[in-house]
Amino acid sequence: MSEQPQIVEHVVLFKVKPDADSSKLAAMVSGLNGLASLNLTLHLSFGQLLHSRSSSLTFTHMLHSRYRSKEDLREYAVHPEHVRVVNENKPIIDDVMAVDWMSNGASVSPKPGSAMRVTFLKLKENLGENEKARVLEVIGGIKDQFQAIEQLSLGENFSHDRAKGFTIASIAVLPGQADLEALDSKSEIVNSQKEKAGDSVESVVVVDYVIPPPQEANL
Repeated sequence: MSEQPQIVEHVVLFKVKPDADSSKLAAMVSGLNGLASLNLTLHLSFGQLLHSRSSSLTFTHMLHSRYRSKEDLREYAVHPEHVRVVNENKPIIDDVMAVDWMSNGASVSPKPGSAMRVTFLKLKENLGENEKARVLEVIGGIKDQFQAIEQLSLGENFSHDRAKGFTIASIAVLPGQADLEALDSKSEIVNSQKEKAGDSVESVVVVDYVIPPPQEANL
């Protein structure tokens, strides 16, 4: 089998202000999902998180998109439509975190209704490449232990400005929300992962997200 081509994963976590006006939030959802029409994106989805599992960092919404190359991601970042949508929504945002990585395990766009578990790891300082590789190997091994995972994308963050020091990222795509609950029930798998990687990890952010149906274009 030939290896899948690498793609660029781009995940942005948002904490929307609790008193944000509902009409402004609806406009934000519409505006960010509208960026899927840019021919730079292979996939783009934005919506409310199902769960935010970090005790130190809490988020409410997530944008996930995929690109053919780092250059396409750079062009997306400075595209006038993207800049306009970002600037319009800054007043209702309390916090933002963004992580980008190269993945060769996620060439297909996840379907609406699919569930995603997104995990960011902040590694302890002064770890060598062997320790980093071991953490990535531990994360990659979960697909063999939980067969419902349709895609497992993982890699090392290459955009550090808004990543809050987190350097390892992964997305597990599952058929639906019930599969996330089934994954949670496999506590021995989760605990085994924590034990294998725990010595190298300083902190973790985990969020769950269900991909909403595509919004209709405004004609």
